[in-house]
Amino acid sequence: MRSGRVRLDRAVVQGFYDRMRVVAPAAYGAIERDRADDPGRAFPETACGRLAGSLDVAGLRALGMWAHHWCVRFYDDDTRVGLRLVREIAGRAGLGWTVDEVRWMLDESYAAGPAAAHRFVLPRAAAAELSPGALPEWVDRDGRPPGWRRLLAG
Repeated sequence: MRSGRVRLDRAVVQGFYDRMRVVAPAAYGAIERDRADDPGRAFPETACGRLAGSLDVAGLRALGMWAHHWCVRFYDDDTRVGLRLVREIAGRAGLGWTVDEVRWMLDESYAAGPAAAHRFVLPRAAAAELSPGALPEWVDRDGRPPGWRRLLAG
């Protein structure tokens, strides 16, 4: 963890993983079905779109966190379908992201490094929904860390 960051409580992080485990099998299956399907389909007509449409707000946040985690960890694989899912969730307002969820996703993004080019898409969108001052001083209002342009450029 970078200096100046406050570590999240283990129980909080475990709660995130528990919530993500609930949606993971359906999410992985949807991504695999969409990989084999027509990439030009409208999102609501895809397996990922149908899954996202079936979830409540808390489930959609868990799906977003799982997809974010999956994409930043396996960015070297074919993650186009997963990235589309992340972008779709990032484009939805009013999901009620918590500060801890945003901080966890930001830490995931930092850990992935610059090779995962889209690693800040969801955490930045989620951070933008938080109250001003909700994030630590090392992250700005849009969820950008100091020097974010340098990080994105590699």
